[in-house]
Amino acid sequence: MTKPLEIAFVTSADNYRTLPESPVEVAFVGRSNVGKSSLINSLANRKQLARVSKTPGRTQLINLFETPGGGTLVDLPGYGYAAVPGKIKRGWEKMIVGYLQEREELEMIFVLVDGLIGPTDLDLMMLEQLRDSNVSFTVVATKQDKVKPSKSATRRIELATACQIDAAQIIWTSVSTGLGIDQLRALVNRCLNTNPNRR
Repeated sequence: MTKPLEIAFVTSADNYRTLPESPVEVAFVGRSNVGKSSLINSLANRKQLARVSKTPGRTQLINLFETPGGGTLVDLPGYGYAAVPGKIKRGWEKMIVGYLQEREELEMIFVLVDGLIGPTDLDLMMLEQLRDSNVSFTVVATKQDKVKPSKSATRRIELATACQIDAAQIIWTSVSTGLGIDQLRALVNRCLNTNPNRR
């Protein structure tokens, strides 16, 4: 078992330009209610490090967490929440895209996709955006405990096909059962220990 991530909240921002510099950074992005905050908390083995809410769209700013080594982890606002006013939603989209395209410290984007329902159109648009921007990304399928065992193999193939990647490249996770948490922690640690002197 890997050690929990040692991360501490540093700051929130509505623009990537106001974020502090970092030697290396990873970020988590996904649609609202995909389980992003719960997953970050699970990686750190802390219940309320990233705020969890039953109301989708709770994360409205870029939230930055720092590791003891100086590397940073970013929790980006969830996209696709219909109940958010259009003006605010457009602001979020601009915030997310600006961060993804311009943040020089960014080493890896973890794109969270609901393992039960598969990728939405917005998820596929996000993956296309990352490919077009030449940003390194890893797809993380959440909520695998909600998929019936009899449908698990088929669902994995369907999700991977829709995302246009090999199923073996996806990290399959469940906060409830702990599935994939160690694997994801290990990858996050590897990314944050990459080029420690790049700044």
